[in-house]
Amino acid sequence: MTETRTGASTEPGARGWLSRKLQKLTADDRAVDAQELRSGVASAGCSAVSSCRKGEVVTVTGRLKSVVYTPRETVPTLEAELFDGSGSVTLVWLGRRRIPGIEPGRRLTARGRFAAFEGRQVIYNPWYELSAG
Repeated sequence: MTETRTGASTEPGARGWLSRKLQKLTADDRAVDAQELRSGVASAGCSAVSSCRKGEVVTVTGRLKSVVYTPRETVPTLEAELFDGSGSVTLVWLGRRRIPGIEPGRRLTARGRFAAFEGRQVIYNPWYELSAG
């Protein structure tokens, strides 16, 4: 191990640490957020949205990007876009106008049958758990 004039170590592990910190400081905020969400998916034991297949019962976790109430002629729906760093899935609650705690920026874990409707990935009436913070 050698030291530079500032006393910083040039050991390979130290360079990797510094490189990661510099990359995080200079990276796009969305890229950093996506990386943090992807690591949260792995640590929570959930499936990445990008790896989910139609018809599977999946558990996904991430951050809500948007929440929209969609009045329909037959059944009103509440739709929330969940982003996990690898992709997005729309969570759809049929017959609901509002659910306390379901708001943009909130982290949550959802479980349900993965489907495709009108060209987008959806989970209808998912079981969900809001994350603290």
